[in-house]
Amino acid sequence: MASRIVTLPNALTVVRMVLIPVFVSALYYQRFGWALSIFVLAGVTDGLDGLFARKFNQGSQLGQILDPIADKLLLVTSFITLSLPSVMEPSALVQPHPRHLPVPFWVTAAVISRDIFIIVGAAAINIVTGFRGFRPSRLGKINTFVQITAIVLILVAASFPPLRGYLPTVYTTVFSFAILSGTHYVFWATRLLNEDRAQRDTSS
Repeated sequence: MASRIVTLPNALTVVRMVLIPVFVSALYYQRFGWALSIFVLAGVTDGLDGLFARKFNQGSQLGQILDPIADKLLLVTSFITLSLPSVMEPSALVQPHPRHLPVPFWVTAAVISRDIFIIVGAAAINIVTGFRGFRPSRLGKINTFVQITAIVLILVAASFPPLRGYLPTVYTTVFSFAILSGTHYVFWATRLLNEDRAQRDTSS
C-alpha cells in the first residue's frame, strides 16, 4: 500500500500543489515573469507525473484523485487571482481603459461555475446510482488546454502591455469553451451511465 502512495508521480503532483501559493505570491507582488515560469514548471510536472506513471507502472488510486484536484486548484486559483485588480500594475488601473486587465469577472465565474456544476452533478449521480466511472471527455480535455494556454497568454500580456490587444479574444474563447464543455458533460455523463448499465446487463 505504501509503495502505491509514495511514488514519483504522486510526489510531482504534491510539488505542483505546493507551487500554487508560490505562484499566487509572485502574482501578488507583480512578478509576472516569475509567475509565468512557476506556472510553466507546474505544467511540466503535470506532464511528467503522467509519463512516469505509465512508464514505470506507478499509477495509483491516490494519484488518480490528486492529479485532477491539483490541476483544478492551479487553474481556478490562477483565474481568481488574475481577476483581482490588486495584482495589476497601479499605473494601468488609474487609466480609463486598463488594456483588458484584470481578467473580467464573467470569465472567472464561467470557469468556476463549470467545475462546480460538474462536481455537484457527479456527486448527485454517485449518490443516486452509485456510479463512479466518470472520466473527462475529449471536449473537457480541450477546455483544460484552452485554460492553460489562456493563463500563459495573460501572463505574457501582463509582462508586455503592448501585446494586450489579443486578450479579449482569449477571454471569449475561455468563456465559450467553459460553457460548451460544461453543457456537453451532461450528455457525456449520460453516455457513461448507459455504457455502465449495458455492461452490467451483459455480465449478468
